Amino acid sequence: MKALSDRKGKAPPAESFHTLIAYQISEDDSAPIRPAPRERKWMDNAYQKFPYRCLPLVVANQYGWEILSTHHVRASWDGTSKAKGLCVENLCGDGPLHCHSHFGDGVLTFQIPFVFKTPDGWNLMVRGPTNSSKDGITALDGIIETDWAHSTFTMNWRFTRACTVEFAIGEPICLLFPIQRGVLEMFRGEFRMLEANQEFENKFREWSVSRNRFLSGLDKGKPEVVAQGWQKDYMRTAKDKKPLAHPFANETSWAAQKRRDGNHGDSANT
Repeated sequence: MKALSDRKGKAPPAESFHTLIAYQISEDDSAPIRPAPRERKWMDNAYQKFPYRCLPLVVANQYGWEILSTHHVRASWDGTSKAKGLCVENLCGDGPLHCHSHFGDGVLTFQIPFVFKTPDGWNLMVRGPTNSSKDGITALDGIIETDWAHSTFTMNWRFTRACTVEFAIGEPICLLFPIQRGVLEMFRGEFRMLEANQEFENKFREWSVSRNRFLSGLDKGKPEVVAQGWQKDYMRTAKDKKPLAHPFANETSWAAQKRRDGNHGDSANT
C-alpha cells in the first residue's frame, strides 16, 4: 500500500477552503477550541503504545475540533428521572458555569457559548471526543444544520448508572466537525460476491496470504518476523503529528495584521 507521502498532493489553494465560524455571544463568556489531538492517555499507557500502530484509530482521534471545559465540575446522579436527581458542583474555574441538569433522566448538559455558522449545505456533527471513554457517563451525538440555524446548541452526556463523575478544566467536553448534507442519501448499499471483481479479489487474496504468513511467523517466533513487530500495509507513515484540523483564527487579529502589513508596505515605499 502506498505511503501517505506518496498520496499527498499539493496544498489546496486558499480560495478552496470553507469557513467554519464560531460567533462568540458574549465578550466575557468563551471556551477554548482546539484541533483534536492524536494522543490519548490510554494509548500512551498501553504496552509499547501499541494502539498508535492503528492508523484508522489515530486519524479518527484527530478528526475535528474539541471544545474544552472552562471549569472543574463534579456531577452526581441518583438514578432517578427527575432533573433534580442530578447535582452539579463547580469546584473551580473562571467565568459563567454552563453545566447543569436540564433534561432529566441523568443527562448532564453543557451550554456552548458560540453560535456556529457553516457554508450552505453543510451541517455540524457534534459528539464526544473520539476514542475517549469516560466511566459512568457517555456522550450523546447530534447533527445540527448550522448553515441556516441561528441558535445555540447544547452538548449532552448521559449517565450510564448512578454515580459521580468529574470534568477537569481543559478536558474536552465536545467534538465537532462539518459534514455535507445529503451525501449519505446519495449512497446505495449492495451485496456482491468478491469474485465479481477479479482485480480486487486478487489483491485481497495476496494480502490475506501475507497476513496469515506473518501471523504464523509470530506464533513460531521467527526472528525476522518478531523483529518486524507488525505489518505496516496500512500504516502510511503516521509519524506526522500535525493535527488534521486548522486552528480557529481570530478575525480581529487578521484585520490588525492587514493594517500592520499595509503600514509596513507604505513605509517601505516612501
